[in-house]
Amino acid sequence: MNVKRRYLFFIIMTLSACIEINAQNIGASPEYIKALTADWKGERFEDGRPKVSDNLLERLKKVTIEEAWAELIELGYHNQYEGDWNLINAAESDVMTGRAVTAQFMPARPDLEDQVIEQGKKEGRNWQQRRTVSWAIATLVEGDVYVADAYGKESYGTVIGSNLGNGVFANSKRGIIVYGHVRDMEGLQKISGFNGWIKGYDPSYMRKTLLTSINAPIRIGHATVLPGDAVLAKKNGVLFIPAHLVEHIVLTAEFTALSDEFGQQRIKEHKYTAGEIDSVWGDEINKDFKNWVNNYKGKLPMSKEELTRYLEKRNF
Repeated sequence: MNVKRRYLFFIIMTLSACIEINAQNIGASPEYIKALTADWKGERFEDGRPKVSDNLLERLKKVTIEEAWAELIELGYHNQYEGDWNLINAAESDVMTGRAVTAQFMPARPDLEDQVIEQGKKEGRNWQQRRTVSWAIATLVEGDVYVADAYGKESYGTVIGSNLGNGVFANSKRGIIVYGHVRDMEGLQKISGFNGWIKGYDPSYMRKTLLTSINAPIRIGHATVLPGDAVLAKKNGVLFIPAHLVEHIVLTAEFTALSDEFGQQRIKEHKYTAGEIDSVWGDEINKDFKNWVNNYKGKLPMSKEELTRYLEKRNF
């Protein structure tokens, strides 16, 4: 373990100890979130989460799950995908990107609930009716995706209904990823522009489930999610991409599409064989590709500056 990582580990452990001593904060502190996401070097929200740009999130929509997943695997991130979802509204768009706000729910027990409510008072949350389910939703801003681990609970564990769904969309203009069940399905389906990736539906109220943390690391099925991760949700699955890797993954997918277009054009022109294009490019093809890009007649998916930076780092 190098010095930087030892120092980061020390910070995280120290902050974790402080959290335990101080009656278990519900909302993670900006310092804690910054320590968790130390590889991110860009702009942040006031709560400490990485602020992946709207431009990258829009471009991320065009990246396939397979493209992003394969790049994450290459980079050592093996636990970022969860599949087997039900969509709340199949008539709405089945593609969603945004920045994760995480919420952890657990089976309720009275003594823990008392501590959570007391801490909620200290943090200025709406505690009067002892309903914690809306606390994370109240923190959402536009571009956020509400990502909740409700541990797959069905009866009396429905963490979203039509009122809360409207609250989510009003704040974030995005939908939800819930590892659990929701209620008021007909009402949720009436929210124009809203969608959700859920494990199922149940008509019961939430009575035996308790929110225990906001913007802490959570587990969504087989995936580990940190606050500020970029969410890439499509019809068949959801990827949670570490914020510091989003630009790389987007540019890799865009470069692959661009190089495929170049290669197929050159093959049709009989300038190179399919074998030459499908192999590691030599100096001649690399030079030809750069000239082709400079004279590209359409709109490039990335800026020339982004492409130049990417080509400088890429090993062909």
